[in-house]
Amino acid sequence: MTHQIKPRRVSFDWEPTPLAWIPGEPVTSHIIDVLHLLLPAGERWFVHVYKQAMPLIEDEQLKADVKGFMGQEAVHSRAHAAVLDHLRDNGLNPDPFTRRIDWLFNKLLGDDSMRLIPRKRWLLERVAIIAAIEHYTAVLGAWILDSPALDAAKADATMLDLLRWHGAEEVEHRSVAFDVFREVSNSWFARLRTMVVSAAAMAYLWRRGMRYLCGADPTYTGPMPKFADFRRAAKKGLLPMPSLLVFAIPRYCKASYHPSQEADTAVALEYLARSPAAVAAGYAA
Repeated sequence: MTHQIKPRRVSFDWEPTPLAWIPGEPVTSHIIDVLHLLLPAGERWFVHVYKQAMPLIEDEQLKADVKGFMGQEAVHSRAHAAVLDHLRDNGLNPDPFTRRIDWLFNKLLGDDSMRLIPRKRWLLERVAIIAAIEHYTAVLGAWILDSPALDAAKADATMLDLLRWHGAEEVEHRSVAFDVFREVSNSWFARLRTMVVSAAAMAYLWRRGMRYLCGADPTYTGPMPKFADFRRAAKKGLLPMPSLLVFAIPRYCKASYHPSQEADTAVALEYLARSPAAVAAGYAA
């Protein structure tokens, strides 16, 4: 029986959540918070690109999976945008940074930004970019589902549920973007090129984002974060180890790679069956 991918229209109450939602770890909290800066615009862009790519997909089951994928991504975008509202309510204005992210997806990666190459070729390039990014979201999704140190650190339960619900759905639909890329393009050189560019861009944006959040947080008075802060938190289990992120690149570039080799759907569905937000919305198994 084929697993059917469907969006879960969950919601979260952010009022009790502090800015430093991992107690005593404001920098680590903001390193993870960069997700909220990047994902609302990014996941809207995913949906926009896939609406254009849909006519190129011939496999009916894959079309159904893409529709479920787009539904999930739309809900993810709204859920993370609600966290941005929470930041504003607590005196941290994300808008100067998110305006740059909007420009990145709407203009630099927009429909008309590459007028010197054929429109279909630019569409296929963006499909390849999405597949590369989704590889990373699956890796991060698998990590957050197995991150007991965050529970031990008494991280905010609502934020953990958001991250784990999102991570579980990323694991659940981890093959969709790659299967779309494989059906409409399947160029190994495009896979390699977009993985390298996407990984470099994400590293750059993450560094800029965590420094922006720490600088804009009215409750944070410490120094600007550095890579050493990431490594320290990773050693404590509060962030993924850098090696997990680095080694994900060559794994994706192998000719034999498929996302089904990553993570475990059963683990993702088990969390989704008990996620407080999913249960409250009526999506428990």
